[in-house]
Amino acid sequence: MPNKIISKKQHEELLETLKIRFEKHMNRHQDLSWANVQAKLDASAKKLWSLHEMERTGGEPDVVSHDQKTGEYIFYDCSAESPKGRRSICYDDEALAARKEHKPADSAVNMAEAMGIELLTEAEYRELQKLGNFDTKTSSWVKTPAAIRKLGGAVFCDRRYDTVFLYHNGAESYYAGRGFRGSLRI
Repeated sequence: MPNKIISKKQHEELLETLKIRFEKHMNRHQDLSWANVQAKLDASAKKLWSLHEMERTGGEPDVVSHDQKTGEYIFYDCSAESPKGRRSICYDDEALAARKEHKPADSAVNMAEAMGIELLTEAEYRELQKLGNFDTKTSSWVKTPAAIRKLGGAVFCDRRYDTVFLYHNGAESYYAGRGFRGSLRI
């Protein structure tokens, strides 16, 4: 199990990257202040590790919302395409175990859990798409309803023809252009 604390240098570099992204994409978080976000990040070492993992795997996390009730800032993976370090994976460990040959290296659910993040739901994915055009060449697994998963399926989304689509596949399937996007509340 990895040490879930990043070094001081990684902390500083990540905060600088996040600040630059925050300032570049103000449309994603109008009315929010970087100083308030940074204060929350500085007080959340374990959550900062998860953000570092999101960044390390190509997710380009950014603040997309602030929960007024809990005071939490909500980060989503905002990379233009599904994060490169999280592609060619099936949906969950059950699907991974079911594959008899040509198994992918991991599953979306397992990777998200190891990173300390949540897979986006379909609703969250659709909210993300209101902030820009994401997954125009790739697709992303999203949290699959239990009834669908029980029958062996899983769902994913993408954006084509200026429209967000929800599709289904067998949970054990995987493709070079399909990964997953996550969320993190801090």
